[in-house]
Amino acid sequence: MASLNNTRLFLLFGFAFMLSLASQAHGGQIAVYWGQGNNKNEGTLRQTCETGRYSYVIIAFLNEFGEGRAPKLNLAGHCDPASGGCISVSDGIRACQGRGIKVLLSIGGGVGSYGLSNPNDAQQVASYLWNNFLGGQSNFRPLGNAALDGIDFDIEQGSDVFYGDLGRALKNLGQQAGKTVLLSAAPQCPFPDRFLGRAINTGVFDFVWVQFYNNPPCQYSNGTPAGSGRHGQTTGPTSHRQGVPGASRCPAAAGSGFLPPQVLISQVLPAIKSSPKYGGIMLWNKLFDDVTGYSNAVKGSV
Repeated sequence: MASLNNTRLFLLFGFAFMLSLASQAHGGQIAVYWGQGNNKNEGTLRQTCETGRYSYVIIAFLNEFGEGRAPKLNLAGHCDPASGGCISVSDGIRACQGRGIKVLLSIGGGVGSYGLSNPNDAQQVASYLWNNFLGGQSNFRPLGNAALDGIDFDIEQGSDVFYGDLGRALKNLGQQAGKTVLLSAAPQCPFPDRFLGRAINTGVFDFVWVQFYNNPPCQYSNGTPAGSGRHGQTTGPTSHRQGVPGASRCPAAAGSGFLPPQVLISQVLPAIKSSPKYGGIMLWNKLFDDVTGYSNAVKGSV
């Protein structure tokens, strides 16, 4: 995913592959990341959901955690979590959920300091996430008392060894409380992903949305849709799902892999929508979706 506080903001999408939750008769849905617009032009969380364009909104990022670190949430220019300035985000979370939109917290990101050293470390991070963002209780919840629907794993550094343990621990905490904790993963398109490959293969994730940008072997390039060559099997089979190519960035941003809306609609979607694992697309991020109008252009075809 694009780095925190970096002007290279990407509008990209990955195809979302889900279990029965996303294989409903409603067709594909759109997920979007919110929180790293680097300025308030991205709009509030409530305003994001009021657009009616998205079914899933992912708050980015908790970019420090694990290995004895004090967890730290970074929402760029939106608010300051350390001073309690993000507690009001609870109003937006509840407003989104009242519209039937699922709201998740993304951990990791391109810039930060995070990692897991062993299964016990994973359990401790799971307990922190449960008590501070999900169904548990804490003296200080950075986003206020509203309970998020789940956790997104955007892991782009360190080792991939213990994220499966973290996912299972989160699922178990939810089950013990009689609640569902949704889990999503945002791997890079080369398979297996070097940071999330093992965790994805556990089958613990409900959604997998793949980043198809800045990855020349498996991104859209020179008029050729991503994955049309031998690198197309990008996320590979797991115990529950298989990924299919697709990604886009804002043409004005740095990087590579832009997939024009018309190519998505005319060439890519017709080839993949028959997959039983297809669930829709994921966009990075809300700010550049507003600038380009991407989700509006493709929503009727997703």
